[in-house]
Amino acid sequence: MTEHPTSHEGRQPLAARPQERTRPRQRDAASAPAAATTAIPAPAKGPGPTAAGSGPAAGPDPQAAARREGDRLRFVGAATRRIARGIDLDEIVLGLCRASVPTFSDAILVYLRDPLPVGDERPVNPFVLRLRRSDRLRLSNEITDGLSESERLRPAVIDPQTDLTPAAELCEVLPGGALAEVLRGVRPVFGDSAAARAALPELLGAGRTVPSGHRAILAPLRGRRRVIGAAVFLRGTERPPFEANDLLVAAQLATHTALGIDKAVLYGREAYIADELQRTMLPDSLPQPTGVRLASRYLPAAETARVGGDWYDAIPLPGSRVALVVGDVMGHSMTSAAIMGQLRTTAQTLAGLDLPPQEVLHHLDEQAQRLGSDRMATCLYAVYDPVAHRITIANAGHPPPVLLHLGGHAEVLRVPPGAPIGVGGVDFEAVELDAPAGATLLLYTDGLVESRLRDVWTGIEQLRERLATTARLTGPDHSPPLEALCDDVLDMLGPGDRDDDIALLAARFDGIAPSDVAYWFLEPEDSAPGRARRLARRALSRWGLDDLSDSVELLVSEVVTNAVRYAERPVTLRLLRTDILRCEVGDDSPQLPRQRRARDMDEGGRGLFLVNRLARRWGATRLSSGKVVWFEMPTGVQ
Repeated sequence: MTEHPTSHEGRQPLAARPQERTRPRQRDAASAPAAATTAIPAPAKGPGPTAAGSGPAAGPDPQAAARREGDRLRFVGAATRRIARGIDLDEIVLGLCRASVPTFSDAILVYLRDPLPVGDERPVNPFVLRLRRSDRLRLSNEITDGLSESERLRPAVIDPQTDLTPAAELCEVLPGGALAEVLRGVRPVFGDSAAARAALPELLGAGRTVPSGHRAILAPLRGRRRVIGAAVFLRGTERPPFEANDLLVAAQLATHTALGIDKAVLYGREAYIADELQRTMLPDSLPQPTGVRLASRYLPAAETARVGGDWYDAIPLPGSRVALVVGDVMGHSMTSAAIMGQLRTTAQTLAGLDLPPQEVLHHLDEQAQRLGSDRMATCLYAVYDPVAHRITIANAGHPPPVLLHLGGHAEVLRVPPGAPIGVGGVDFEAVELDAPAGATLLLYTDGLVESRLRDVWTGIEQLRERLATTARLTGPDHSPPLEALCDDVLDMLGPGDRDDDIALLAARFDGIAPSDVAYWFLEPEDSAPGRARRLARRALSRWGLDDLSDSVELLVSEVVTNAVRYAERPVTLRLLRTDILRCEVGDDSPQLPRQRRARDMDEGGRGLFLVNRLARRWGATRLSSGKVVWFEMPTGVQ
């Protein structure tokens, strides 16, 4: 339950007090129009003396009645606009409370179904109403500052007999009960009607006092398909009771609120689905490949529209390489997110085939055309080789990457722009560039550099300058921390720069030193396993890893033996030393090995069983020219 002091709006229902009608007070400039248009004058009290205090009794004044009806209509218009401004459930309910208190009522209780059904969803049983919010009028210090002593001592508008807070938090609507009948009738009823006298105690809880006379209105809240709650409007004894026309006002408020709640619940469900879809389409975490460190960020265009078509990915490849991908599908709908997910899955599959970057983009272009004629996207695909310290990049209409060197120099890489994915009939071109150790490659979507306030090339230049400035702060011999660098890049966005969602992928190139790599070619003959064991032993001795010799020699022998059995061209053997020892054996046979259980009398079939038991990790990857079988061993060196 919520009590809120009301400032300028709190005086409006007190306009019926004669001593206050002639005392205009200063209002806040932003709220003066609302207060002026939402005031509902007190109803005429029937025959009485004339203004001069003499003469015959006058009947109801038609002009005063017309003014009241006009004020009532203006109030309904202003109140419904205030309710309609709400987007989520809480904002709509708050809009109803603030519009009603104190202009229409002195207190309000809003009950909603718990849980609220969504769309065509069948509501759960039992039918339970939960008190969502309650507001009532209280005179605050701000209001009483301009009042006289007698006015300041006047009791609060809500008297103890009509102060229903705290009311019951939960109410179970019994089938066939009085409350169920009122809710089924949909129309608001006065609190002193026979139906409401039986329904209100059921709603508010046993022992609660219901105001007498036309001082309470019970209004069901019915959405598009069913009743979703109820609102109780209350007036204190110091202001006139509700009139018959006030039932129409309550009906309007209840209808607009219920329809708004229906929309908010549906929107909330769709936003939840969209958010979950977006989260599942993006990687939960980035891999930790050898020789490169990664960091990423994703920002939606707005909190109210979290779904979009931007994505990023990092895919480990054979040979300790890694594919870096960033893309942007046209649009910001759930359809865009779904297409993004399909393209990302396709890119992962193509990366697993170890295709060149330009071939990956070519197949992505074909996939986008199969999805539809208007499925357009931009994409940048790069492959980093930490052994060769080189990076190969192909672009499909995407903003160019920025490379931040160790000394603080930032450059926009010259990459052929290419046509967006989905155009069709376009060749993509790849370029190979140096990737020095300590450098940082930044891949991003156009939401980072383009907005209503700047064009894309202006944004790219600002990004380049921002990276250079950040690097100079850390000195020429140290690269800025990767996570802090991503945060600093996003800080360059101004208030008007969030027109699109943003995907950001940063890669710090550590590389692998040539002294930590050993590489050989072995002829596919029977002597190859023995030669592989000797070469591995020498390399481990040179690296000071003699403790691993027995295990590594055994596993190298098993993997090379299996490769020689099917290979027709020379077999490759490579050892990489980082924080782990990685062994890679490649051959030209596309058939991947599978671990199986050997029978007691079998002479073979136990090689991969040994690899699985002794290695920390192992795997096999199919290449365009064959396959690579690899395993990793812990070195104990941190």
